[in-house]
Amino acid sequence: MKDDTPVIRTKRVYDPPAPGDGRRFLVERLWPRGIKKEALAADAWMKDVAPSTELRRWFDHQVERWEGFERRYREELDANPGAWAPLLEACERGAVTLLYSAHDTAHNSALVLRDYLAERRTARRAGRRAERGHDVPR
Repeated sequence: MKDDTPVIRTKRVYDPPAPGDGRRFLVERLWPRGIKKEALAADAWMKDVAPSTELRRWFDHQVERWEGFERRYREELDANPGAWAPLLEACERGAVTLLYSAHDTAHNSALVLRDYLAERRTARRAGRRAERGHDVPR
């Protein structure tokens, strides 16, 4: 069975756009340093989906706080579906790239958001299959 699930990528804002990026969304609360608004190839700035200022300051890019940051950010996302729902809809229509400005490519909020959206999309698809009568024991 072919998996035609659209891709959710993450990319630093300082990296050039690529043809496979699909729709590009800046998912930072603050505008990235050194980038002019007209120079960033982004479809939208989704600052409300970014971690709260308090959480961002608490994390302070300290890797030892990563697990706590991830848990707390997911709680913020759970409490604010209106912020991430448009991204989920975009994911349903095609490839999406979440743009971030952090130097650390292994510990940043865009990675948490990517995984969160992928989980929500999987759950949504499972719900649709169940509604159509698939995956129902006979």
